[in-house]
Amino acid sequence: MDFSYTEEQLVLQDVARRIAQERIAPSAEHHDHTGEYPLENIRLLGENGLMGIQVPGEYGGAGMDTVASVLAIVEIAAADAAHATIVSVNNSLVCNSILRYGTEEQKQRYVGAIASGQAIGAFALTEPQSGSDATAMRCRAIRQADGSYVVNGKKSWITSGPVARYIVLFAMSEPEKGSRGITALVIDTDKPGFHRGKAEPKLGIRASATCEIEFTDFVVAPDEVLGAHGEGFRIAMSVLDAGRIGIASQAIGIARAAYEASLAYVRERQAFGAPIGSFQMIQSKIADMKCRLDAALMLTLRAAWLKDQGRPFSTEAAVAKLTASEAAMWISHQAVQIHGGMGYSKEMPLERYFRDAKITEIYEGTSEIQRLVIARNETGVR
Repeated sequence: MDFSYTEEQLVLQDVARRIAQERIAPSAEHHDHTGEYPLENIRLLGENGLMGIQVPGEYGGAGMDTVASVLAIVEIAAADAAHATIVSVNNSLVCNSILRYGTEEQKQRYVGAIASGQAIGAFALTEPQSGSDATAMRCRAIRQADGSYVVNGKKSWITSGPVARYIVLFAMSEPEKGSRGITALVIDTDKPGFHRGKAEPKLGIRASATCEIEFTDFVVAPDEVLGAHGEGFRIAMSVLDAGRIGIASQAIGIARAAYEASLAYVRERQAFGAPIGSFQMIQSKIADMKCRLDAALMLTLRAAWLKDQGRPFSTEAAVAKLTASEAAMWISHQAVQIHGGMGYSKEMPLERYFRDAKITEIYEGTSEIQRLVIARNETGVR
């Protein structure tokens, strides 16, 4: 693996850092407090290629690679994790699904609008009764004689659900076949039979707008089927591998923000006549934070590099996601502790980092599921 970055990757990182510092960071507290979806910021990110980082130029994207995506998402997440959630889902789950499994006509119809930020995309796999066990889904897509599908059921915890125009949906089309009975569909939410529930009052990443969605006799045309009939579970699992790299990047950004805030604080805060950074217990925390942050970044870049090389990366993506998410939670926890009472106050962003970090251990595969994936891949035992 080459640890140097290309000029193009660094340019994209610089663009992401500039937007993150000038537009996202100043509005992060407002969006966290109100839960308001940051539509103007998302459109700005889209105009600069950040909503379609790995989307080829002919479909309106930046045409970059996974390593570039990691660098950009880290910068955005360091300013606000909610923005990074939207960017990650749009890139690694929505655009990636359609680019890998869609027809040329589907790519032309959907990807350009989503990659530019003009239309928001969403990914609907989770249901109230099926989270980690995706094969237990109850949402039904019944195939008709003309090749269309009629969809009925609910999905929950849909990132960008309250504002999404297009949704990559997974529904059970032949329940008796289990995982081989799931079909992927691209939903246009402007059509009748689609309903949005209330936005979820989340602990963190509040501006990413999450809700339940429901379908009532919703008709999906034959040309809105993604991939082949019954191929949905394979599609979902393959794009989730890429999604885990995105969430790992988000976790790194949160962890970096918490670490950098702690560094500045321990240099300035005085106690017992000296900067608290001179105290051995604080130094121990800083050293451990640095080690976990660097380990998370290196493991995430390894997974991204393998993906860009066209090599298997499922285990490495799970390792990256597990390591980075748990590092983000631990580092943000230590950052709050280092800041003492001020770390607990909403006057500083430390408590937001702490709240935002938790979700990275849960969505796109919990830490428990990551350990299961890693162990099964390593042992070959199912």
